[in-house]
Amino acid sequence: MLRLDGIDRSFGDRQVLHDVSFTVERGLLTGFVGGNGAGKTTTMRIILGVLAANAGSVTLDGRPLGGEQRRTFGYMPEERGLYPKMKAAEQLTYLARLHGFERHAAEDQARALLDRLGLTERADDPLESLSLGNQQRVQIAAALVHDPAVLILDEPFSGLDPLAVDVVVAVLAEHAERCVPVLFSSHQLDLVERLCDRLVIISGGRIRAAGSRDSLRDQFSASRYELTAATDVGWVRGVPGVEVVEFDGGSALFEADDAAAQHVLRAAVERGPVTSFTPIRPTLGEIFRDVVTDESPDSDEKGAA
Repeated sequence: MLRLDGIDRSFGDRQVLHDVSFTVERGLLTGFVGGNGAGKTTTMRIILGVLAANAGSVTLDGRPLGGEQRRTFGYMPEERGLYPKMKAAEQLTYLARLHGFERHAAEDQARALLDRLGLTERADDPLESLSLGNQQRVQIAAALVHDPAVLILDEPFSGLDPLAVDVVVAVLAEHAERCVPVLFSSHQLDLVERLCDRLVIISGGRIRAAGSRDSLRDQFSASRYELTAATDVGWVRGVPGVEVVEFDGGSALFEADDAAAQHVLRAAVERGPVTSFTPIRPTLGEIFRDVVTDESPDSDEKGAA
């Protein structure tokens, strides 16, 4: 398990990370979400040792990280950093050899990854000749080519079409199944919600929420319910402790505590058949908007990150 404890980081007199603590567990996909300047890239660079923390620690399976361990990590930066004139397979082979692979093993690894990511026919094309989406896939392959022990990806799905996203997700899931901790950031909240086992939300350099999808939905539930009945349910608007959010004849979406919600259900049953009575849990997007209320654009993701 990758663990961050009490990470602080400042650039000059600006503190951009405040007591950042969370875990990335083996075998799980962990999504790292936050607005621009929230601290995602700075946090990732501290994990990788590119930046040093002013305070706190990063450990893997309880052991402090050193240079030797970090060399086994796979990292995909948000900014593309590969050689544009090199052929895709040649570039991946070169990177695998830097990590100690013999030539034939490196070539086989590069070709296999390009095939897995749907780029077999473009393997011998220069990177600059590829579309932006295909360049992104090569960048992802570069992070995977040495079979990393930990995988850190900054906006890996940027520029990918839905089919390419599915291919990349399948590849990342395969690595997670091999007990590799996988952390990736994304602005695509619906995608993160669909893919991730765990979520970490950062705002203003502080962790605002962390946990599994279900635990976060439970934690930030606004006690919202939906009632659908065979009769008009307009009377719900007059129940003490109930705030109706939406109303349409035989259905109502409302917020209430447990006692008031049960009162509504009993009253509805007394009035006639009830089609459904369902607690509504928030989406990740709703949770994100709820917890990220005071975020301001910091400079850490632009200049320092």
